Amino acid sequence: MSPMALRSQNLPGVGTKYEFKTDKGDTVAIFFTRTGTIQMYTLQKGCKTPSAAEMTPVEARRLGNILTGAIIEADQESVEVAFSALADLRVTIHTFYIPKAIIGKTIEDLQIRAKTGATVIAVSRHDHNIINPSPSFVFEDGDAVLVIGESDQIKKFESEIMVE
Repeated sequence: MSPMALRSQNLPGVGTKYEFKTDKGDTVAIFFTRTGTIQMYTLQKGCKTPSAAEMTPVEARRLGNILTGAIIEADQESVEVAFSALADLRVTIHTFYIPKAIIGKTIEDLQIRAKTGATVIAVSRHDHNIINPSPSFVFEDGDAVLVIGESDQIKKFESEIMVE
């Protein structure tokens, strides 16, 4: 196999294997198993024993994000993304269920961006998603909102807008 040529192979009963050699002659193999785990093996040129790591799909995506420079840190309702090309840029995306106090109000009524700096980028309503809602969008009972901004803007959104 030539360096950087990607080879894939279906392994019946096991899953799919992807393998490539680096310019240095090291081999990297990734197995997507039928059980849902991802296994990564590396074999340095000249060595006989590979190193291995087994990951969940979430862990494998995190590794992929690290390798591509989009570093993501997540908790239950929030994701923070840092981009390697823009070292000082960290963006937080957070979901909230709207409180009763803002039912019937619009994004414009609440002056969300002016008061907090955060932006509502989507609303989930009755299993339907509204992407990039307009300032005249009216919140209803049961809405879940997806808000983007810097960490301090999200905290300000929570403390000033999401009050009961």
